[in-house]
Amino acid sequence: MRNFQDPSAPKQQTTNKGKHASSTQNRRMVWDNIIWPLILDVNRSYFTLKEYHYERDKFCTSKGIQSSKVAGGFVSLLVKGILVRQKSIYSIHYRLIPYMRKKANLEYGQAIREASTKR
Repeated sequence: MRNFQDPSAPKQQTTNKGKHASSTQNRRMVWDNIIWPLILDVNRSYFTLKEYHYERDKFCTSKGIQSSKVAGGFVSLLVKGILVRQKSIYSIHYRLIPYMRKKANLEYGQAIREASTKR
């Protein structure tokens, strides 16, 4: 027996994002709320894992977000090349340093364009 829906009933829309959209959202969240404010706060182009953990924990508790979501965004920033790991130090892409020096509000979209363009 088939289960037919009433055509006059309102349709439920699912708001599940695809794999790539959720990865981008996580990267954007981590960059805009944790990494870039941390870079501006320490006033240098690199940070330690301990400094990152402090900022991450502060953000997660204030927003009620699981740290696993943030961890995925952080790793994704490494894969994209916006962040570079050198032993226990993480640094931003060298093309983002002028923005740091000017203390500019560098959003994720601009950061990814700067880090990925070839000149």
